[in-house]
Amino acid sequence: MITHDVDEAVLLSDRIVMMTNGPAARIGEVLEVPLARPRKRLELATNAGYLKCRQRVLEFLYERHSFVEAA
Repeated sequence: MITHDVDEAVLLSDRIVMMTNGPAARIGEVLEVPLARPRKRLELATNAGYLKCRQRVLEFLYERHSFVEAA
């Protein structure tokens, strides 16, 4: 599945592959989502594990998504 919705990614995925941006995009980070199934959106809204995964994805998107060339 490909999505740009952070909540959808955490709710539906067992693993989230986050890409760097730009035409030379690469895999930037892979996040395992260790949440039991079935997952119910309302129950996850206050689940610490869900919130931790969501925060990790947001941190990647806002802080570490740029590709940095090795020197």
